[in-house]
Amino acid sequence: METDRVERVRDFNRFYTERLGLLTDQYLDLDRPLGPSRLLWEIGDRSAVRELRDRLGLDSGYLSRLLRTLEEQGLVRVVPHPADGRARIAELTDAGRRERGVLDSRSRAGVAALLGELSPAQQDELLAAQQQVRRLLRLATVTVTPVTADDPRARHCLLRYATELAGRFPEGYDEATLTRPEELDGTLLLACERDRPAGCGAWVRLTPGVAEIRHLWTDTAARGLGLGRRLLEHLETDAAAHGMRTVRLGTHGSLHEAIALYRSSGYREIDAYSSSPYNQLCFEKHL
Repeated sequence: METDRVERVRDFNRFYTERLGLLTDQYLDLDRPLGPSRLLWEIGDRSAVRELRDRLGLDSGYLSRLLRTLEEQGLVRVVPHPADGRARIAELTDAGRRERGVLDSRSRAGVAALLGELSPAQQDELLAAQQQVRRLLRLATVTVTPVTADDPRARHCLLRYATELAGRFPEGYDEATLTRPEELDGTLLLACERDRPAGCGAWVRLTPGVAEIRHLWTDTAARGLGLGRRLLEHLETDAAAHGMRTVRLGTHGSLHEAIALYRSSGYREIDAYSSSPYNQLCFEKHL
């Protein structure tokens, strides 16, 4: 990684946090810094503490300290979960709801003032840039790792893949077509976003030096990030590391997005190489 790229990102982070007033201990001129203010907003009317921890990526001890601070200010109360004695619920008090209203109004006013200094075209440019930054940061935080052939998270993804194809293919899709764990002479990759499965893909050995890519899938919530291409690249790299010189794949004619991805990734169309009824188009790429 080029040092200049790292330093440019760090410089942007410093600029962004300073310009938006994220470093002060009185965020939006209220009596608390950003952390507890953000937590007050995230609670809404009420939210499970475990859900807050997972959604915000907070350490349990730190989250407990934040909640205790808000409780001491009379803005939040933490009560047992009605259906699970081991869990807790955080809910806003009347004072907490009023404080959240102030937080919302001041935040909106601050953003409106910021945008008001820009022309409509510049506002559109800023919003488009923010969307691009958000997309790329999400993609950067997705992990792609090899898992065992019977990994339950990956199997769950494969079942969702089969369900989706059953709805998209005019002829349906037979779940029995999925590669069984004992058939996986290759690698199964799992993509996760914040520990939640977001996609999968596998390659299997066909003949010495030739592999087939199968079951490339991304969750609907992760589409548009570029995760499908990233998974494909990881599969190619892993296959090459295991001595594969050529990769093949087949796809259905109705999967236009997949076909476009393969063609733009350097795959060329070839004659059918398998008996799968779903491989209406077949492709190959030399690694």
